[in-house]
Order: sequence, then C-alpha cells, then structure tokens
Amino acid sequence: MVSIISSRGDRSLRSLVNLDEGLIAREIYVNEGIYQQELEQIFARAWLFLGHESQVPNPGDFVISRMGEEEIIVTRDRKNVIHAFLNTCRHRGMKVCRYDDGNTLVFTCPFHGWSYDTDGRLVGVPHHKQAYHEELDKGKWGLFEVAQLANYYGSLWATWDPKAPSFEDYLGVYAPTIKWCFESSGGEDNGVELFNPATKWYIPTNWKFPGFSFDGDSAHGAMTHRSVNVAAIGPQGDLQGGSRSGMRAPFPSTSYEMQLPELGHGGHNFMFEQPGTAEYMDTWQTEPPEVDAYYREQREKKQARYKDTYLHAGNGGTALVWPNVNIQPHRILIWHPHGVGVTESWRQYPVDKNAPKVVKDAQRRYMMRYGGPTGLTESDDMENWNYAFPASLGTIAQRIPYNFQMGLGHEFTDERFPGMTFCYRIAEANQRARLRRWIEFMEAGSWDDIYPVHPKKNTER
Repeated sequence: MVSIISSRGDRSLRSLVNLDEGLIAREIYVNEGIYQQELEQIFARAWLFLGHESQVPNPGDFVISRMGEEEIIVTRDRKNVIHAFLNTCRHRGMKVCRYDDGNTLVFTCPFHGWSYDTDGRLVGVPHHKQAYHEELDKGKWGLFEVAQLANYYGSLWATWDPKAPSFEDYLGVYAPTIKWCFESSGGEDNGVELFNPATKWYIPTNWKFPGFSFDGDSAHGAMTHRSVNVAAIGPQGDLQGGSRSGMRAPFPSTSYEMQLPELGHGGHNFMFEQPGTAEYMDTWQTEPPEVDAYYREQREKKQARYKDTYLHAGNGGTALVWPNVNIQPHRILIWHPHGVGVTESWRQYPVDKNAPKVVKDAQRRYMMRYGGPTGLTESDDMENWNYAFPASLGTIAQRIPYNFQMGLGHEFTDERFPGMTFCYRIAEANQRARLRRWIEFMEAGSWDDIYPVHPKKNTER
C-alpha cells in the first residue's frame, strides 16, 4: 500500500498547489510518486463512473469497465441484480473475462479453470475432491466485489471504500444536474441508453490534463477549435456559421462556470431567468426530416413537464463529477489513469432509448464527426495535452509553475442556487475547485477527514 506523502523533500505536498495565488507546480502532473499516491488516495476511495444499465440489459450480460488502472466486470446476474467485480481470478490472478462485452453463464479462468457465477460466487474448482480434499471453502473465494455500487437514474457508479458517503451525498447539490444528464430529450427519467461499444484509446499525457480541464476551460475554444467551425461538423451544416454544436432558440439565461469547491464537481452551466425550457429550433439540416420532427415532439413533452421549474445547472449544460468523468448532453468522457504519462480515454455516447432508428443513426454520425480520436473537436484537444506533458518534464520546466489565476478572487454565490459557487463563463475556477479537492484527498487518512465537508478546514491554505 502506498503511504500518504505530505511532503517531498523540504516542500509539503500542499505547497505544490497554491490556490491562494493560483500557482500550481508542474510536478503534480509528471511525478511518478505522486501518481502512485493518486491511485491509492483518489481512485481507491472516490466514486467512479462504470457505465450504464443499458449495457447489461439481460441476465448474464456483462461489459468491461475500469476503476483507476484496474479492469472491472459489470454484470447482471440470474436474479437481475447488477454487480461489479475486479477482473482477476482469486487463484493466480488471471483475467476471468477477456472480452469487452457479451453474455455468459459463468466466468471461467483460462489458467486453472476456476469458474464464477455471474453473482461472483466461486462455483467450479477442478480437482476439488482429489487435490483439495474438499477442504477449500468456495464461499470465501468468490470474485472481489466493489464496496458500494449505485444505480443513479440508469448510470452506474462504484467505490472501493465501504466508508464512502452515498453517491447522492457525494454529489451534493449537483445531484439534480447529474439526474438531468440521463434524462431523455423529452424529460423522461432514465431515458437514455449508451451506444456500444465505447470508443477507447491511449493519449500520452497525465489524466489530470484532460480530466481537470474539460468543462473548466472555455478560454481554449477560440484558438484551439477555430478550424472546427470552418469544417461545419454540426448537425445544422453551414447554418449559424457552421457551429459544432446544435442550434438553440433564444431563452433568457446566463452562462457561468459553476462549481462546488468543497466537493470538486462543476461545469459550464446556465442560470435561467424564467422556468421551463426554450422552444425547439430545427437543427438537423443534414439528416432526414424525421429527426427534427422527433426532437420537436420531445421538446414539447419537456416543456410540459418543466413549465414551472427553473432548470438551473441543467438543460444543456455540462458537468464534471470529480475526479475523472465529464458528462455532456451527447457524450460522456472518462479519463482513466494508465501511468503517470498515459491516459486511457473512453467515450460513451447517450441517445434516447426509445428514439427511432433514424434518430439514433443521426446522433451516431454526428458524434463520429465530433468526438473520439478521429473526431475533429477532440483531435484539437489531444494535440494540446500531448505536447503539454513532455514540455513539463524537464528539470528547468518543473521549476516554473502553471498559472491558474483566471477569475481568481472574482467567484460569487447566488441565492437562487445555495451551495454553488459561480464565476464568469471564461475562467479557471472549476479547475481550482478540482485541485482543491485533489489536495484534500491526497492528504486525507480516511473519509472522516474529507466528508462531511468542513468548510473552515477546506479553505485553510
């Protein structure tokens, strides 16, 4: 087990994260010892995104996910209960599942043949009578299961720590935002499914570069993504200047960076001046007319459902659930650590589960142009991160801190959304909130040190 390191030589770990001045040491992004401590202090403790129940709809279905560097089997057992197990045999550690997804009666280790039911029980051991003399207690040697598993409106989350707060408590006042992320376009709870399979690829950078930047760095768009709008990859084609995002009808609102500094969550979200949601604006100019017709009908349903509700921090915004998953209206971005300088990047794309095929096909084509390793938007992003990491490795480079000062000291609150902190829509407040939670986790001996949140302690720097 990695011990908690609170200092590095004559410097404290906290001194590397100077949030009062917005100065962050490059070392926390490139140091192997710090990375190993993250695996223990963050990824073995925090709630992490696994996937969606739509990926395992039937008994015996399974899909491979990850928690930190480790593979997880998400499966639905014969009694229709969803489980999450470490993908390793209890005998000699071989993977018991070597397929990304499928359906099975048992998971059988290809090394020595130990077999496990979909509820994790060890049910088959070769030579159990002759070699083990029936003395092996199979009840003690089932697959290793996560400590807690949450199904939150269809989305699946897990933690290895039995002392972690419930997932909804972990989200705090951001919980409704995450609920809305998994609604259908018509406002139906748990109304989406995910396209299978997930898109997966490696990028040569530390997981915090994308994980702490996404939905916390609006400043990069004008420079980094200038060429994307020229390419007109959005569903509306060349309309509205060829924006990569869909078109929206006017609706009285203000966009902010919004964050929970004590919990680390946050995103680019809206505060609305009136309840309800905007009229639908025809967007899918490059697709058959049935697509706009479907989304127009769904918008009418959503308008009826929320006609008296202010959808603050919902209704088209984006969200990071700390530490490493971003949930946006049309994509879910997961940043799995795979070494101090390697991130395994996953994309999963939600779509209305009851939508007709023509709509699902249109959504799939749009996301193929937009996201993933061959999508035009993310190709731009990866170029930045892939160069920033090696440029931060050098002896001299590590003497120079990163600047996280944008919007520093200009955060504010709004009585319409108690518990949330706001900043101008182009800022680095979200990234500072994530780094604030990072240092709390890295120094904490247990959940007792970081939850319930102690505001005075968490603001002492």
